[in-house]
Amino acid sequence: MSHTESTKENGLPFYASGLVVKGFGRGSKDLGIPTANFSRDVIKGLPENISTGVYFGWAQVDKSPVYMMVMSIGWNPFYQNIEKSMEIHILKQFDEDFYGSNLKVKVVGFIRPELNFNSVDELVSTIHSDIEYAKQKLDENDKKDVFFDL
Repeated sequence: MSHTESTKENGLPFYASGLVVKGFGRGSKDLGIPTANFSRDVIKGLPENISTGVYFGWAQVDKSPVYMMVMSIGWNPFYQNIEKSMEIHILKQFDEDFYGSNLKVKVVGFIRPELNFNSVDELVSTIHSDIEYAKQKLDENDKKDVFFDL
């Protein structure tokens, strides 16, 4: 089961849930920034008013605590993807992969549009800036939501 749902005019916050699937394998290996990937059915269910780019909010894996997250929605121009993806970097170190787990996200803010980069170093540096921005903007009170299994 998966669903995405949007409640405000700018599309935020919006909620998505679905199974974690194998992505391109680049997040951990190439970038040192592991990501969880939603399946195509979740991506197809994105509200039309949600543009590609980088967002921030909250994430829960199965019945875990709720953690801060940063999410990229789009084509990843640096890697010239032909399929749109939703890649979630949870700001918590996990000891193992959780493919097949249910992931819930509450997206509360937009960081920037999708960009292309001249190098992997430039991409990694920008992602780290996105993470710092998200940490500053996220309000702990915002993670208390009936959407999550608490």
